Amino acid sequence: MAKKDDKQGDGKKDKKGKKGAKGGDSDYTSIATHPKARNSVRRTKAWVGLLAFVLTALLSLKASVPAFQVFERALIAGVAGYLLAWWATMVVWRHLMLAEQKAAVEEVARRRAERAEAEAAQQG
Repeated sequence: MAKKDDKQGDGKKDKKGKKGAKGGDSDYTSIATHPKARNSVRRTKAWVGLLAFVLTALLSLKASVPAFQVFERALIAGVAGYLLAWWATMVVWRHLMLAEQKAAVEEVARRRAERAEAEAAQQG
């Protein structure tokens, strides 16, 4: 009987609080929504993954490793390089975005101070 009391009259769930879930307004910025960061992360992951794959394959071939093991080692190194590049670019872009936000806040504060000084000069 308690379960019946919990249900809403029309059987639909309340969708309040899901405003930011599908690209709506949110209180934070994201690397995925930053215009430069998203492309930079994609490009870096791709290049580092490819370079790790090729470098590992070449070194393994030079060491006379059997072909199957060359491919296996190169694939593992490529995936590891891809993940390492993803982690590193995320760290770098978090710091860059925080610096951009701090600079923007300081610029707004500077403009407000200039406007207040201009208004004070006009009044006095």
